[in-house]
Amino acid sequence: MSHSSTEPSSGEDATAPLPEIQAGVPLLEPPGWAVAQRALFDLLDHSWRKFARDFTGPDGRLNYNGRLTTRDGVDDFYEVFFNWPQLYLLGGADDLLAASEKHWEGVTRHLTELDMLKDEYERGYDWFHQGESLLLLYFLCMADPERWSERALRFAELYVDPVHGNYDPGHRIVTRPHNGSDPDRQGLSDGEVYPWLQKEADTYGYPLEWLPEAQDGPYPLDSDPRLGAQMRERMGFGDTAVNLAVAGLVLNAWILSGEQRYRDWIVEYVGAWRERTEANGGVIPDNVGLDGVVGSRLEGRWYGGHYGWSWPHGWHSVGHAACVAALAAAVSAGEDDYLSMVGTTLDEMISRAKLMPHSEADSSLPAKWAVELAGDFDKPTLHLPFRHNDSGWFDYNPVTLPVPIALWHHSASEEDRVRIEKLREADPLDWSTVRSFRAKEESGHEKAWFAFLAGDDPGYPERILAAAQAQVRHRLRRIDRYRDLDVDEADIHVWQQCNPVATEALVQLTWGGPQVLYNGSIQQARLRYHDAQARRAGLPQDVAALVTSIDPEATTVELVNLSPDKDRTIILQAGALAEHTISSVRYTTCTDEGWIGDMYDYGHTEPVVGEVETACDGAYLTVQLPASTRIRMTLRLELRTRTPSYRSPFGTSADAPNAETSEESA
Repeated sequence: MSHSSTEPSSGEDATAPLPEIQAGVPLLEPPGWAVAQRALFDLLDHSWRKFARDFTGPDGRLNYNGRLTTRDGVDDFYEVFFNWPQLYLLGGADDLLAASEKHWEGVTRHLTELDMLKDEYERGYDWFHQGESLLLLYFLCMADPERWSERALRFAELYVDPVHGNYDPGHRIVTRPHNGSDPDRQGLSDGEVYPWLQKEADTYGYPLEWLPEAQDGPYPLDSDPRLGAQMRERMGFGDTAVNLAVAGLVLNAWILSGEQRYRDWIVEYVGAWRERTEANGGVIPDNVGLDGVVGSRLEGRWYGGHYGWSWPHGWHSVGHAACVAALAAAVSAGEDDYLSMVGTTLDEMISRAKLMPHSEADSSLPAKWAVELAGDFDKPTLHLPFRHNDSGWFDYNPVTLPVPIALWHHSASEEDRVRIEKLREADPLDWSTVRSFRAKEESGHEKAWFAFLAGDDPGYPERILAAAQAQVRHRLRRIDRYRDLDVDEADIHVWQQCNPVATEALVQLTWGGPQVLYNGSIQQARLRYHDAQARRAGLPQDVAALVTSIDPEATTVELVNLSPDKDRTIILQAGALAEHTISSVRYTTCTDEGWIGDMYDYGHTEPVVGEVETACDGAYLTVQLPASTRIRMTLRLELRTRTPSYRSPFGTSADAPNAETSEESA
């Protein structure tokens, strides 16, 4: 069932009493996952403070004294902090939200001084990188929508209002690959030649490899015909598939404001790309000329656009941007048909899968897979082609799940689940394997999470929490090594490599959601939590949560209050945006205290645990957690029956911590 614009937004009827249940099962032996989860929260609290002390200045900016000599780099400053407000929303420290806001403002001030921003927004760059930059803003909007709404809507207007020159409503295209707040920024670089480094060329190759004048090379980079005037004319104008990630920015504006015009823009723009995908046999094309025609600047090729199928990343940029857009359209319009343009493209790639050791693949990302595959690097595993050019599909990489998981999490459809299950069946490697690595996207453990949700790996929670601990502790050592480094422009990724905040495990285990798609999506989650006493988002101190099923008919979560003497009250929320309805909850209870025994008994008996079912009809459920208790709940959810909103259940637009209880927050 889809929501409608006439239905009440979640949080509008905040004065009405919420349905309430109480935990009654005594906590005798705390489960290992619960202890490990709270230990990770404690470690993360120490870690972000250390990073801030060692790498940032008084106003929140990163310690950097150099210049930025190309259009690249804005994302590298913002994405350092992308998951800090996300950690706050999960249950991080009260002052983490203010720290995250301070860093956004400090970085924005710094980048403005470096002439990289205009009116606080990227002057003009591709959306593979803009999407990365904006994740920090999206999480800040989720945590404090009232404070961030003006900025977020102003940024979205750069695309929704054609007066800014970024969007042509007649052809339904974004007008250039490098777009933003500066309409005078044209082409793909500020010089005559695209700033492509030799190590990048060795890894990803070149654009426009089919040009006749490029066949007599090799050429020096500063005179390569593929990087000069031809690139500027053929690739520097018109729309490209990676621009689809702008739909995340407009979706954020729609969630904040509820204004129909933002929804209409998403439907119009994403709808145009869906039509182009259908006309291209189900594979999303990557370029559209200023005339609105696919391939008109590339001699009819549906591939070859900037950050498209041929160069440099293929699926990694095209697929993720398309998924961001498809989800934005599905969420705002309430129609899952928009997901089809991603699903059919993915299925085409799957139809060309090959089983091979990665050591024999033509992957452009061997360094990534050396860590993620580790001991399985030389073992056969299922590979999909990530890129396409005149010679066909190439650049085979192991199956990655962020996009398939995002589709399935949203739709909860059998078709999307079966697609993943078939990939698992075709892959000889054990999907329950958990390795400690932290990819740039702070994801990569989706296969093991899927195996856990399928009921095949009950030990996953403790292993992924242990892996997260290792990631954080590794990053802390990196901070010690590089904190005094005078960072050169070539090394501005050092901050990302040292960011010690790791949230993937907490997102999966507590929210029942995948890590956010890194190129500009809005967070997905089956459940979220609010601390009713502190009146803020996130799990209260001492409380751990574990989602073991995300089936809408039986979404299962266990809450544990580890405190021996403090009661906690949680408001459970259905969906990342309170977009679902809880129709009923079945939960464990224990009313007989006979398990305690008599005064002179040397032990206790097992508590007698029963179940009670209660009807609900809303996005929220209050759960009382007396000290040292636990509760397992099975929720029946009606997906996407309510208008998505960042509003809190407290009748306010922001989850600001309550000063009277802040000292007890996690």
